[in-house]
Amino acid sequence: EVFHKTTILFADLAGFTAWSSEREPSQVFLLLETVYSAFDTIATRLGVFKVETIGDCYVAVTGLPDPQENHAVIMVRFAHECMVSLNKITRDLETVLGPGTSDLRIRIGLHSGPVTAGVLRGDKGRFQLFGDSMNTASRMESHGKHSRIQVSQSTADCICTAEKGHWLRPRKDLVNAKGKGFLQTYWCSPKMKKLDQIPGSTSSGVLSMSATDNWKDLTVENGLD
Repeated sequence: EVFHKTTILFADLAGFTAWSSEREPSQVFLLLETVYSAFDTIATRLGVFKVETIGDCYVAVTGLPDPQENHAVIMVRFAHECMVSLNKITRDLETVLGPGTSDLRIRIGLHSGPVTAGVLRGDKGRFQLFGDSMNTASRMESHGKHSRIQVSQSTADCICTAEKGHWLRPRKDLVNAKGKGFLQTYWCSPKMKKLDQIPGSTSSGVLSMSATDNWKDLTVENGLD
């Protein structure tokens, strides 16, 4: 079945490969089980559909199986809550899992667009998403930065349509995404204040490229939680 209005999230733990190389498998399992359980609880509360986990990568979607008018807004809120949750979990687990656990951070990418969803026939069939939107969402994550939510132009457009343009901040450099070329992307936070009175903001509330030079980076680490 094709779903035309969705927002896809890819989330990955920055620093996980180095961290896990120094841990026992049982410790890696404990971390991921704790983190994913917390994310699942947030997803259920906000109406986000969990698609799958692949190692330290968490994939989720809004806008299916039931339509959600504000699918992009819901996903941004989910992403932010996951960031806050991850930071608390790693701090709490550091005494059990050892030094460096609290240094783990999450990197998140979002893209809005159509997907095909279904269960492939065969042994151990599972629900999966297909389409170019998945590739773009993955690129948003892999070309992002830890403790930030990077969104594509289409997701930014959805956020502006929902009158949440003040959540957005243009990335200064274009992202050179494999198979996509150079893309304008945005940093996004639901804790961003309205910019109506700030010189350099646009009519949608999004900061212009020049105005962002004077703005401190807004991440979970400097006060958003």
